Amino acid sequence: MNRWFSSRRAQLRWFLSHDAGALAQFLKYGMAGGTATVIHITIFFLLGWRLFPALTADDWMVRLLQVTPGEVLAEGQRAWHAAICTTLAFLVANAVAYLLNVLFVFKKGRHHWFLEIGMFYAVSAVALVIGTGMQSWLIARYGIMTTVAFGMNTVSSLLINYSMRRYVIFDR
Repeated sequence: MNRWFSSRRAQLRWFLSHDAGALAQFLKYGMAGGTATVIHITIFFLLGWRLFPALTADDWMVRLLQVTPGEVLAEGQRAWHAAICTTLAFLVANAVAYLLNVLFVFKKGRHHWFLEIGMFYAVSAVALVIGTGMQSWLIARYGIMTTVAFGMNTVSSLLINYSMRRYVIFDR
């Protein structure tokens, strides 16, 4: 039994190392990104519910969580509030993503740490601008539900971020 635990610990140590291989790296990236995404979503919806009203009564998250949405806003104001919520959530979630990626996913060393952090945020900011622009446009132009537009923002950001982090910022 003791050998079993020892073997599992060694496997976990290998999996968490930077030399675990491409599949393990992708799985760890998914877990780190998933953690950062949960943080991003939580902050986005808390802000959109309480501080910068961006949710409507028919929004899926309002119904799922059984909360009362904030004041009723025009589509343009709701789009602006959704963009503010996305930006604030981005700042926190991106810091978490950077730490998890450096600790468990990618090897540091391709760039000086200051440049690396700057590039990490710059790539994420580009993804944020593209995704948030699309999100706000969909809400303001077509009245799409905030949750659906935010989901599309999240998917586009994931695709941009992974490819840029893997091939430009960190060593593979």
